[in-house]
Amino acid sequence: MNDTAESNRLEGRVALVSGGARGVGLAIARTLAGQGAKVLIADAGGAINGDGADPTVAEAVAAELGDSALAFTDSIAEASAAQAAVALANEAFGGLDILVNNAAILRDGFIFKSDPADFDEVLKTNLAGAWYLTNAATPLMRQHAKDNRGGEPYQWGRVVNITSTAGFYGNYGQSSYASAKSGMLGLMRTTAMDLARAGITCNAVAPFAATRVTDTIVPANDEQTTYKERALKVSPDHVAMVVAWLCSPEGQSITGQLFGVRGREVFLFSQPRPIATLARDDADWDVAALSEAAAATFAPLYTDLKTDLEVFNTEPKV
Repeated sequence: MNDTAESNRLEGRVALVSGGARGVGLAIARTLAGQGAKVLIADAGGAINGDGADPTVAEAVAAELGDSALAFTDSIAEASAAQAAVALANEAFGGLDILVNNAAILRDGFIFKSDPADFDEVLKTNLAGAWYLTNAATPLMRQHAKDNRGGEPYQWGRVVNITSTAGFYGNYGQSSYASAKSGMLGLMRTTAMDLARAGITCNAVAPFAATRVTDTIVPANDEQTTYKERALKVSPDHVAMVVAWLCSPEGQSITGQLFGVRGREVFLFSQPRPIATLARDDADWDVAALSEAAAATFAPLYTDLKTDLEVFNTEPKV
C-alpha cells in the first residue's frame, strides 16, 4: 500500500486516547493522527504513581500534532471528567469514532504490605476511568451508528482497551495493577457484546514496550534484569500499529479478542474456558472423592505460578 493510502486510512475519524501524552498512548495518538484521524489527547500529566498534574504534557503533544489534535488535561478517573472529554471531542471535531482506554498508574507493593488507599487509586484510574470513558462515549457512538456516520453500514466505531499480561499472568507486588488490568478484559468482553448490534467493536491489547511502566521495574534477580533490558529495546510504535489495524476498515470483523504486541511479534491470546470437567451422577461430591478425581484429571493441567516477566523473557523481534 502506498504512503498516501496509509495516511488516509482513518480519514474522517475522531479518536480519544486516554494517557495519550506519553509511552504507548503517545505512540497510539501519533499513529492514529498519522493515518488521518483527529485525536483528543486525554492526559493529566501526572507522575507514574498518579501524583501531581502537569497540563503542559498533553498540550505539548497536541501542539506537535497541530490541527489534528487537542488536549484534555483533567483526570478521567472522575466520571464527570470522562463525560467532559467525550463532549469536547464531539464539539471540537464533530463526533467520536475511536476510544482507546490506555491511562494507567502504578502503586506497587506486596499484598500483605499494600495501602488500601493505593489500591483504590489504581483501580479508579486504570479500570474505573476506562469504564467512565466507555460509558460516556458509547451513546454517541451508537447514535453515529443510527446515522450511518461514514457511510452505510456504519463501520467506524472502535473501542480498544490497553491491558497488561500482569492481568492474567500476575506479577510480584502488582496486586492492584493486575486486578485493574484483569478487569479490563471483562470490560472489553462485555462492551463487545453490548455494542455488537451497533457494529461497534471492542478489543484489548497487552503491550510489551519501553515505557514509564517498564522503566519502574526493579529487578529482583538476573532474569528480571535481562527482561528489563530486552523490554527497553522495544518501541511502543509496534503496539500503536496494531491498534491502528483494529481501528481500520479491515478491523470491522474483529471484536472481543485479546492481543499482545512485542516488537514485530503479535500474539492472539486464548481466553479462559473450561479445559477439563469432573462430574458424577450417583451422588454429590465429598472432599475425599473430589480430591481423588482432581488428582487424576485436574492436577496435570494446573497453571503454574510463572510471572509475565518470566514467560516472555526471550529476545524480542525489533
